[in-house]
Amino acid sequence: MRVVAGRNVSYVQPPLCVYHVHVSELKLLLTQEQIAKRVAEMGQQITRDFEGEAVLFVAVLKGAAIFLSDLARHVHLEATFDFIGVSSYGNRPSPSQELKSGWDSTGEVRLTKDVDQSMREKNVILVEDILDTGFTMTFLKKIVLAHQPRAFKIAALLDKPSRRKQPIEADYVGFKIPDEFVVGYGLDYAEKYRNLPDICVLPRDTE
Repeated sequence: MRVVAGRNVSYVQPPLCVYHVHVSELKLLLTQEQIAKRVAEMGQQITRDFEGEAVLFVAVLKGAAIFLSDLARHVHLEATFDFIGVSSYGNRPSPSQELKSGWDSTGEVRLTKDVDQSMREKNVILVEDILDTGFTMTFLKKIVLAHQPRAFKIAALLDKPSRRKQPIEADYVGFKIPDEFVVGYGLDYAEKYRNLPDICVLPRDTE
């Protein structure tokens, strides 16, 4: 359950879960209710923008999987799914190091999984959990556009505009957030916290 106490919200979860940081130390940034409301609004906007047409959602693994499943249920159009995977070279830094320089700040991004179906002449919506420096999204945009889609849009649940290093923006944005390391609702640290229903801030001193 969540325990709300004024502006700063503590997050409490059964102690059976083992994390780098106990969930009670996380700070709640966005509640599942806020997320659900905004995702529904994004789905309605996509429905209006592509009225009468089919869309292909391409989610970026693994973080965008939960976002995609919720977003798609609010899009009242013919829709299909696909997935694409990318990785940055090297070991992922600690939250404090990542906030300082960014996980993909070098721009060295590689493709780990390509889509399984053709994107040619389709309305493609690239679904991402968070738009940060922009290196990963710029890399993916080039890949998708090489497939010659009819239309190309980006849907990002979270956006950190203060960290942008590439001139790229999302067409559909859930929330603009401060420069914090966030987990939950698909976002992870060392593959943990993805299953939290809310989006929380991980302490910067986490190792």
